[in-house]
This record gives sequence, structure tokens and C-alpha cells, in this order.
Amino acid sequence: MTNVNMEYLSRAEAGLLVTILAYFLLNGAQLFETAVLVPKWTAAPPLSFQFFKKPYGADLKTFWIIAHSIHEITFILAIAFCWKIGPVRNGLLLLFAVHFVLRAWTLLYFAPNIIEFQAIANGKPSGADLLSRTRQWRILNYIRVGIFFAVSFGQIPLLVKLAGLKNA
Repeated sequence: MTNVNMEYLSRAEAGLLVTILAYFLLNGAQLFETAVLVPKWTAAPPLSFQFFKKPYGADLKTFWIIAHSIHEITFILAIAFCWKIGPVRNGLLLLFAVHFVLRAWTLLYFAPNIIEFQAIANGKPSGADLLSRTRQWRILNYIRVGIFFAVSFGQIPLLVKLAGLKNA
């Protein structure tokens, strides 16, 4: 920890606190979607896909793009603000790597599938075993959301470490 003063520690603490709060807001939205919305649209496809039917169906794409973008900016800023504090920086880099893998999984599996489910709601012919595909999506989503929660809770000990450094 070279060239770390109280001002640096305060900025690092504030940056990490903001990203933790952003992550918990994101988790709240994920929890709501997982507990309330996902069971509705996965209940009995393709009929339950009416949830996505245009012109009034749900399309949460814009919300998730904006929410994740804001959060990822705050996460990267927290890493930058904590850069000189090795243990905190390394913890954040590890958590960001897990977050990055989750986002890649989202972009490679979850997003394309939900886009297809929305297309089916709006007239695209459905493929075979739609009920099995939506159940798998729902179960994997529980796992994904759980890991997102673990990443956000993993940031708390890093904030405590920063607070301890400030008070030392």
C-alpha cells in the first residue's frame, strides 16, 4: 500500500460502497424478476408466453442493459479507486471475474433463449420440448441469481477491510 492516505482510503471506501449499493439494487430487481415474473412466463409455454406478447407484453431488455451498464461502470471505478490497496483490489478483481463470467453466460445462454421465447409469443413457430427448455432456463436462472448474490455479499468484507484501514 504505497502512497495511500486518508483521502485515498475515503475515495476507495466511497467507490466500493456505491458499487455494493448498485449491486444490491440489481439483486433486488433480479430477485423480483426471479420470484414473481419468471414463474409466470415459464408456467405453461407457449400459452404463458403471452406475458411477452406485443404490443403490451413485457420486454425488460432495455432495463437490464441500463442497470448492468451502470453497475459495471461503478464496479470498474471501485476497482480503480482501490487499486493501491492490494488485498481489496485483488478481491474486487476476483469478484469482477466471476461477475464477468456470469454476464457472458447471460449473453450466451439466457438472453438468446428469452429473445426466442419472446419471438414465439409473437408468432414464431415453437420448437420441440418447450416446457423442458423453460424449466431448464428457470433452474439455471436460480443458480445464476444465487451467484450474483454471492458476488455482492463478497464485496462486504472488502468494505469492512477498507473501513479498518481508515480507522487504524
